[in-house]
Amino acid sequence: MVAIPESHIDIMDKKSFVHVATVDSEGVPQVTPVWVDHEDGYILINSAKGRKKDRNMRAQAKVGLSVQDPDNPYRYLGMQGRVVDITEEGAAAHIHKLSHKYNGRDYPLNPQETRVIYRIEPERVWTMG
Repeated sequence: MVAIPESHIDIMDKKSFVHVATVDSEGVPQVTPVWVDHEDGYILINSAKGRKKDRNMRAQAKVGLSVQDPDNPYRYLGMQGRVVDITEEGAAAHIHKLSHKYNGRDYPLNPQETRVIYRIEPERVWTMG
């Protein structure tokens, strides 16, 4: 695992949106802005089972990530990594945690959706600014 430099880890704690790039079964890239969390060097994102990025990450573990500092768009982190774990365990609590970070309240869960956490291991990290 490659560590996120201390000089830029603060970006992950702000209300920054990570753009997650995945590849579908036809080799076509797909990029989605998502809320982000980090823990023990891993990047954590949350989505609903069955969405395009969910299907892509289950089929191909390699992802690209980009996150700008919301206070300075010329300062950012770029990462390449792989999804090392996909779990439903704790995913509803995790999306509430993210929602409090970004919106200050619980997430309005849809009972028709199953929430999922993706644990991403950074394999290459670069910074700007």
